[in-house]
Amino acid sequence: MTQEMYIDKLIHKYGMAEAKHVSTPSDPNVTLMKDDGISKPVNQSMYQSLIGSLLYAALGTRPNIQFAVSALAKYSAKPNQSHLTSVFRILRYLKKTKHLIMCEQNDDRLIGFSDADYARDVDDRHSTSGYVFIVGDGAVSWYSGKQKGITSSTAQAEYVALSHTTKEAVFLRQLLSELEGTDYGPISVQEDNQAAIAIAKNPVFYSKAKHIDICYHFTREAVVDKQIVLEYCNTKNMIADILTKPLAKVRFEELCMKLGLGDYTDIEV
Repeated sequence: MTQEMYIDKLIHKYGMAEAKHVSTPSDPNVTLMKDDGISKPVNQSMYQSLIGSLLYAALGTRPNIQFAVSALAKYSAKPNQSHLTSVFRILRYLKKTKHLIMCEQNDDRLIGFSDADYARDVDDRHSTSGYVFIVGDGAVSWYSGKQKGITSSTAQAEYVALSHTTKEAVFLRQLLSELEGTDYGPISVQEDNQAAIAIAKNPVFYSKAKHIDICYHFTREAVVDKQIVLEYCNTKNMIADILTKPLAKVRFEELCMKLGLGDYTDIEV
């Protein structure tokens, strides 16, 4: 699956045909905020149109820009030049990588990856959640978004992210069971935070969980009901890392490959 023609239209619509391309959609050295005291306001309608257009690409075949677009979407009410520059960076990245395709395989088990970046937002210190589900060598479902409340630790941020991942896992399990006409069995969910796994698996782990909103304990029930199986994943193998923060080029490209994104010009026919 590819959206090359759609990306080409976006590039020409917003006058980016001659723009210099970049290797990543987000600059890890740039910290965005509501008001930096320097940047001037920009046209809100144009900004919102750009965000909507990029979200369509991100939700279709480009999970590798999901974090960048979601992080910029929260400034849609009052965008300024720094935000617009970052949006145009995504277009410059898409210009370079418009040939990427999403590869899908249907002969392997579904596996989920859950991650969070603690206190990512400098304006309100909310954390960022991200998850991705992989079948074979290709992503089939992904998400990146700011958490609704402030978390008091990395473990809590990861646990909140895990609850969102679990809800998607349960939905996908039900869908696959209906399609296959049989119980699909528990879905493996990979998590790189041992404390979050302990909270989800052990109800006695109360001292670290008593302040967490009850709605986030959905994961515990899913584990008990054997709808999911929580497994520890080393951080270097955490594919959902690409959905929680800006990454340097090498790490970013490594995770793009693990998402199943490849250049069709390199594929032998």
